[in-house]
Amino acid sequence: MTHSRAFRAIRDLAIVSTLSLTGAAAVLRPAEAVPNFDGVWSVVIVTQQGICDASYRYPIRITKGNLLNAGNAQVTITGKVEKNGAVVVNVAAGDKMATGTGRLAGKAGAGSWSGGNGACSGIWQAERRS
Repeated sequence: MTHSRAFRAIRDLAIVSTLSLTGAAAVLRPAEAVPNFDGVWSVVIVTQQGICDASYRYPIRITKGNLLNAGNAQVTITGKVEKNGAVVVNVAAGDKMATGTGRLAGKAGAGSWSGGNGACSGIWQAERRS
């Protein structure tokens, strides 16, 4: 093997080794932390406009991003929290319904809601309990 062929072989081996190590390093990096909002949250709903009650408070359980009623109140709570914290929630009690949107971050959250065919609206705030 001539000097130039030996040099090319070593160079090619070095390039392949470098690419292999770069690929392995990318695979071995820890996964990005994804917020986990699962648990029980206390949510207060405040009416700012309309003839609805002044405020409500509900415990909500989030399981795998799905929202459910965690208390004894006769309301149906459904909705979803995305990995980025974006929330869409529906609350129904009898023939009354409200929809809320907002965001959770860390151990708190906030947003707005409207219901009663637009007759009422306001804000909501959430605090993580567990």
